[in-house]
Amino acid sequence: MTLTIQGIVPVIPTPFTDQEAIDVPTLHAAVNFAASRKMAAMCLPAYGSEFYKLSEGERELVVTTAIETCRGRIPVIAQANHPSAKIAAEVAQRYEQIGADVISFALPRQFGATEDDLLNYCGRLAGAVSCPVLVQDFNPGGPTVSAEFISIACQRHANIAYFKIEEPMILDKLVKVRESVGDRVHVLGGWGGYFMLESIAGGVSGFMPGLALCDLHDRVYRSTQAGNRQRAYDLFSTLLPFIAFSLQDFEMFLQLEKRLLMRRGIFVNANCRALTRSISPAVSRHADFLIEQMIRILDTEGLNTSNS
Repeated sequence: MTLTIQGIVPVIPTPFTDQEAIDVPTLHAAVNFAASRKMAAMCLPAYGSEFYKLSEGERELVVTTAIETCRGRIPVIAQANHPSAKIAAEVAQRYEQIGADVISFALPRQFGATEDDLLNYCGRLAGAVSCPVLVQDFNPGGPTVSAEFISIACQRHANIAYFKIEEPMILDKLVKVRESVGDRVHVLGGWGGYFMLESIAGGVSGFMPGLALCDLHDRVYRSTQAGNRQRAYDLFSTLLPFIAFSLQDFEMFLQLEKRLLMRRGIFVNANCRALTRSISPAVSRHADFLIEQMIRILDTEGLNTSNS
């Protein structure tokens, strides 16, 4: 429990061939990119990895590939998602056995559940492993868990060390969490980095955006840590149009993320598994424009892939 993750933790997208098989060589390249950029950690297979389109065997494949490719350069957070607490706990144990540094899981939100139900779910998974645990609450249809929930979960389970929260008005939630648990738990933000500036101001320990712009996100985070909030604001202003446009639809976010990774020479295609969203020519043209703007900013910042 001595591991402390602070900074940018990119979610690694799953690359697919034209036949929709996992493209393992490209996955190697994605993991190497995150590790070479010295990110705080990496996470997979999460929502940004299209975990919900992967079989259990494929999920283990991407975790194993990441651990073997990373070779301890940065921590690997393995996400064990399943609506069944029993199955999720078994997957979490397997990921810990093969070398994951942190086990993550998303609270199941398919149907309504009380916070007591969700606390019991957390306990089942946290009790199944000895390594640090990250709890994600992604609930587009409603509010995420309360600060009181986070406090109780941490009191009951010593290895719950991180919570990932992604919702509007996150700053107020962060203040309540800090008042409840202090530094006992580290809160990470998500949703593609959309709430990054206010989250850092609220004491968030890190952020979990996509891979394609993780190094630029890292510049924003490091600027704030160095006390240069104006620099952080200026950099974040260059990121926001791309983030806001892509997050209008989650499947579109996945596609644009992969298109930008292609443009950076990391992915060989932008394939997502069906069912995904069809993008119109007009949307595609604007996406291309935004991608070129991001390439321009990355060039200005000296963050080309060739400079890794």
